[in-house]
Amino acid sequence: MSGTNRTLDPILGGPTIILVEPQLGENIGATARAMLNFGLVDLRLVRPRDGWPNDRAISSASGADQVMENVQIFDTTAQAIADLNHVMAATARTRAITKDLIGPRQAAQDCRQRIEAGAKVGIMFGPERAGLDNDDLALADTILAISTNPAFASLNLGQSVLLVAYEWFAAGVAGGSPDPMDGAEEQATKEDLVAFFEALEKELDTGGFLKPPEKRPAMVRTLRNLFQKARLTDQEVRSLRGVVVALTRLRGPPR
Repeated sequence: MSGTNRTLDPILGGPTIILVEPQLGENIGATARAMLNFGLVDLRLVRPRDGWPNDRAISSASGADQVMENVQIFDTTAQAIADLNHVMAATARTRAITKDLIGPRQAAQDCRQRIEAGAKVGIMFGPERAGLDNDDLALADTILAISTNPAFASLNLGQSVLLVAYEWFAAGVAGGSPDPMDGAEEQATKEDLVAFFEALEKELDTGGFLKPPEKRPAMVRTLRNLFQKARLTDQEVRSLRGVVVALTRLRGPPR
């Protein structure tokens, strides 16, 4: 295969790539190829439309076997990011989203700082047609936006991943190892954070706060975004869960 030399030592490592509800096998394969071009190997899929394994994905991967053979499949986005400490969401939907907004180059530097400090980082991409929905965005810490021609801003999934993966690789080649980000390794995993969210939301349902029902999804997203911005550590999440338990005891059983 042109451009491939298997006698050379590969340069591997970096953020996890998560594709949420990818629609076309060809785009999954193109993503795997783009990832391995720049040393990324951890690919996770959430509810791929055409199931898995997918022959068209394998064909389009053009030999990126190291990625394809280790693809992980998940039923929910929360499960796919459970072991990660920091998640970036690649999206063009930036209006009304109160999260830090960065471009691919800054995202690459941020990823390298966090990973150097011991954190696990992931980058989410949404379905080809509509992108990530608001519930997925609420699970992210940072919004990653790719600047394009406003008159023709359409990028396919493989192209988007390629741009981000290239910036990751280029940041390492050009800049060496960045200074670690202080305290990044202490940031809570998404699994612990989602468990806290669910415990809090359960008690808020019991207390009658998340009403009326039609407004509940938006209220939940607002609360989750609020806590995501705090960059909570493991200890802080444990403390907040203790607060919820204590307040529940003070309230007593439902009447």
